[in-house]
Amino acid sequence: TGRPKGVVHLHGPYTVWAYAHNKWLFGWGESDVFFSTPDIGWINGHSYSTYGPLLNGVTVLWYEDAPDHPHPGIWWEIVERFRVSSMWVAPTAVRLLMRYGDEVPMRYDLSSLRLIVSAGEILGVEAWRWLKRNVAREREDCHVIETWGQTENSGFIAAPLGFGIAGGIRYKQGSVGLPYPGIKIRILSDSGEPLGPGERGNVVIEPPVPPAFMYSVWGDPERYVKAYWSRFEGLYLTGDYGYVDEEGYVYILGRVDDVVKVAGHRLAPADVENAVARHPAVAEVAVVSVPDPVRGEVLAVFATLRKGHEVDPQRIEEEVRELVRKEVGPVAVIGAVYLVDRLPRTRTGKIMRRVLRAVLTGSQPGDLSTLEDEASVEEIRAAVESLKRSLQAGGGG
Repeated sequence: TGRPKGVVHLHGPYTVWAYAHNKWLFGWGESDVFFSTPDIGWINGHSYSTYGPLLNGVTVLWYEDAPDHPHPGIWWEIVERFRVSSMWVAPTAVRLLMRYGDEVPMRYDLSSLRLIVSAGEILGVEAWRWLKRNVAREREDCHVIETWGQTENSGFIAAPLGFGIAGGIRYKQGSVGLPYPGIKIRILSDSGEPLGPGERGNVVIEPPVPPAFMYSVWGDPERYVKAYWSRFEGLYLTGDYGYVDEEGYVYILGRVDDVVKVAGHRLAPADVENAVARHPAVAEVAVVSVPDPVRGEVLAVFATLRKGHEVDPQRIEEEVRELVRKEVGPVAVIGAVYLVDRLPRTRTGKIMRRVLRAVLTGSQPGDLSTLEDEASVEEIRAAVESLKRSLQAGGGG
């Protein structure tokens, strides 16, 4: 979500990892059909649309258009037509499809599916439930799981124990699973102190890292050392914020840079976003912090709505505040709720929260070369100005 970098991988280690970690998770056989939806131009397109499935000898389907074009059921039509057994989805696309309601996937025969894998960013509780209810149909033999990895790692480095290892799926909802063989994950405080089970902090990886990890940043080896190996000496910094439970399951809560500090308390965006997403009118949500003279920082909520819902901004704002108070607690103070048509994203579908923060504070958003649609920023700016005018007209400052 920042300045683009060229990640250097070596062909041999990358190929071995792409083969092995796909085999461990999916356990594909000759009769399997895999539907891979990510853009071919990013790591998930490489590892899960191309090298991973083809090295394992599985039939792979690509679909190059938007997930709701030419109609919002096109993905489920493909699953039904080709008897897809497993598929890869991006949380962004799932939330887009959620806007069309529960009835769209219910029109199709999806009984061939046994595994739905989400990756790229946090799926969230409500999106997971939507997939489990409407796509997996609550079947015990169809799993909806999250995984975790980065472009720098060649793909997944944590995932539920899969068909290729355990003969089935061992999964905890909300977790990205267990570290893959060769991956040793640790959680550290900002001062570098090791944290115990359930304690939140910086997610780092202890060497030796697998050969499939990046070797350098193209043309900028100093940036590689500074960005990944300098913060905690001798440890690989992922830049993610999370924790590990007593059984070793990993939970990723967002990027460290997006962690919110309100009245001395640290909140992960996922904590608040999961609460807001419970509102029946909300399709997707992003939360950022803005300066506040009393509390240090307060939260700003940006939300898109599901199709067919009447918009009553004041009522939705009140209900969102109540949800957050109930789910997260009084420490999560919301400064404003903005209803928008779309959120600013990178071309790989990740929400650019720094752009939202920049619009609110009037600061420079930084490098926007990865921004998918500049019009989304202008829409958000207009929504912010509109709310300010409404507050001023109503005497709310």
